[in-house]
Amino acid sequence: MTRCGIGYDAHRLVAGRKLILGGVEIPHSVGLDGHSDADVLSHAIADALLGAIGESDIGHHFPNTDETIRGISSIAILERVTHVLRKTKARPVNVDATLIAEAPKIAPYIDAMRENIARVLHLERGRISIKATTNEGLGTIGRGEGMAAMAVVSVEQD
Repeated sequence: MTRCGIGYDAHRLVAGRKLILGGVEIPHSVGLDGHSDADVLSHAIADALLGAIGESDIGHHFPNTDETIRGISSIAILERVTHVLRKTKARPVNVDATLIAEAPKIAPYIDAMRENIARVLHLERGRISIKATTNEGLGTIGRGEGMAAMAVVSVEQD
């Protein structure tokens, strides 16, 4: 059976944090605030994968009250989510994701993000699509106060 899921995540940008997207550290004057590395792209993909199999979201699986996972890499979160999928005999088929941010320019880093995500999901790179757009100056994202990502995935489940 083929199933699909959708995920969304947003985080504030703050000083003193690294900017990690798709497991790639991107030079920028601010980074995303969160309990983990706050990688909105990986979080959106993780939520989409969990949703595709009818599971609770990453906040349930990786609560911000759990100090043992403070600062965890979101690529590690994605890897743990693949174990949840395996328990239900599901496997990712493809990912289509969009990052929403005013800055920095994401295009130079998309190939590395695709490689990281493909590796952890055990997919060919061609099955991972990552796009970037701005919010055209509108709202908190448009003012550069945060970033968001959304993802749609399909999985096959026996």
